[in-house]
Amino acid sequence: MQEQKVNVDPWGKALVQDYTRLMKEFGMKEISSYPNESLQFRRGVNFAEQGMQDVINAINEKKNFYCLTGIMPSNTQIHLGTATVIENVKYFQEMGAKTYVLIADVESQATRNVSIEEGKKRAMEFHIPAYIALGLDIKKTNFYFQSENKEVSNLAAICSQKITENEFRAIYGSLHPSKVMSAFTQMGDILHPQLQERMPGVIPVGIDQAPHIRMVRDVARRLGDYKFFLPGAVFNKYTSSLDGSFKMSKNESVGKLDIPEKNEIDLEKKLKKAFTGGRATKEEQQKLGGQPEICIAFEYCKFHFIKDDKKLDEMYQNCKNGKTLCGECKQKYLIDGAKEFYKDFDKKFENARKNIGKVKFIE
Repeated sequence: MQEQKVNVDPWGKALVQDYTRLMKEFGMKEISSYPNESLQFRRGVNFAEQGMQDVINAINEKKNFYCLTGIMPSNTQIHLGTATVIENVKYFQEMGAKTYVLIADVESQATRNVSIEEGKKRAMEFHIPAYIALGLDIKKTNFYFQSENKEVSNLAAICSQKITENEFRAIYGSLHPSKVMSAFTQMGDILHPQLQERMPGVIPVGIDQAPHIRMVRDVARRLGDYKFFLPGAVFNKYTSSLDGSFKMSKNESVGKLDIPEKNEIDLEKKLKKAFTGGRATKEEQQKLGGQPEICIAFEYCKFHFIKDDKKLDEMYQNCKNGKTLCGECKQKYLIDGAKEFYKDFDKKFENARKNIGKVKFIE
């Protein structure tokens, strides 16, 4: 049997089939023990980390560290998988991290053909309130636009001097101008909080962003005069598309859940089509039990819609022993859980929009 090729691409959409092998190839390690462990850590949604010991030490010793994530304002919605990253940022924020959220308006213009003006508009009207609605503390989060942060652009230029063409090709596969610009701008974003204070940092990302983490750590080593801490990262598993065939992406028109969804009727229609681990017949299901390990309905509940561990275990056991059939399971756990998630988001989103004037932007 031919061994699967591990292919991780920040701009691709393929699913990873072998996370263990991927960890080995990218020099990752299993998730460490964290204080007040979050739901994502407990359930294996975060499956790997890189360079996190300095951050863990800072948490335990009550020292300064930072957490950074970004907004790509290339659309007027986000997909469900984004919520996982925000949950990670929320956790580190609660652990004391100085929190930064960049609005990638420059990158969005270069790679998605969205003007700077339109990117800013989308960020203010939707993305920033959405991130706050998903759990970020408006009082403790520092936002900025790439186009207005000269420190980021200057640092990106410095970083660009520290990597060769062959090294870039080895990490990203090609030298497309938009990829080059995007990669170095992201390096500037990731490192720039340390211009104010040298401190450990964590970047919560999906596994598709592993190439960015690899490169920024390499470049930070080469910027010896700056004495930067090497940025750490925690990696999330992909959120699958509804049919389980590819990773969920905001650029797909089908197979994904948006935040927000249009209405409950459309949401329910989408969820009823989710791939399950059910057997071919009712009799076989009751005899052999279902397969929650390959069930997208269970994945969505585990990743997003069921916060109660006991309820999630109930869903799992009822599937495994054939007590609950797929249609009933979808309604009781997936659809009802999703409706509750979206109602909560909609309420918090409207409140965040009303308080948009309280958002802190880096000068």
